[in-house]
Amino acid sequence: MESFGARLHRAVTERGPLCVGIDPHPGLLARWGLDDDVRGLDRFARTVVEALGDRVAVVKPQSAFFERFGSQGVAILESTIRQLRDAGSIVLLDVKRGDIGSTVAAYASAYLDPSSPLHVDAVTASPYLGVGSLAPMFELAAAHGGGVFVLALTSNPEGAAVQRARTADGRTVAQTVIDEISQLNAGAEPLGSFGLVVGATIGDTGHDLSRVNGPLLAPGLGAQGATAADLRVVFGSSLPAVLPSYSREVLNAGPDAAALRAAAQRAAADCRAVLAAR
Repeated sequence: MESFGARLHRAVTERGPLCVGIDPHPGLLARWGLDDDVRGLDRFARTVVEALGDRVAVVKPQSAFFERFGSQGVAILESTIRQLRDAGSIVLLDVKRGDIGSTVAAYASAYLDPSSPLHVDAVTASPYLGVGSLAPMFELAAAHGGGVFVLALTSNPEGAAVQRARTADGRTVAQTVIDEISQLNAGAEPLGSFGLVVGATIGDTGHDLSRVNGPLLAPGLGAQGATAADLRVVFGSSLPAVLPSYSREVLNAGPDAAALRAAAQRAAADCRAVLAAR
């Protein structure tokens, strides 16, 4: 079975280095002239899929914005995932799950088992019950060619109090996460299947990302304040592994499909110029 890292590497090579989020929060629905209800959600998601599903390497639905509509919203999320996979996009579900024992195993089964209606290519995960607690996710992902992106250095200001706290051996909490994910990816070619989330707005991280050998998801570009040029400062020599992620910067161009495509093309071109100059 082809690994997630290999599939991601191929998708980025063929479609360009870009991840676009599907974040149908109330403000965006209103901007598109849609009601904040299930019908508006469905219209929003279908439009993004039709505009970008066959063009963008990775599409990242934010699960919470579907879950807030209950079972009908989750049904639309399931449909959105199927549509994206049919269009050839890699689907990264932004769920940030993290727990222990049978509960994290259940989360893994929900998102990384091909028999699940919510099966996706990769998920985001929270390591703050210990990176080892995510082992069922890592194991199921590896068994089925999936991936896991673990939070490491996030762009929200509250994150620093935990992520930059020092452990007994002098490393920061974030560096321990980075090091453990690096071990999981050791020896993988052309790219490991276990990634990290590192915000594009945080500036010089002061952390060593050089041995990760896996994808580095960089949210925070565009409307959240970071530019493609900021990627050089944040990632330095690790630029080859960066997967830039945009949401509102692209989604604000909707609901016109052509405008959404043009916005995505501009974002990809900006990132390609930076990543190509590494």
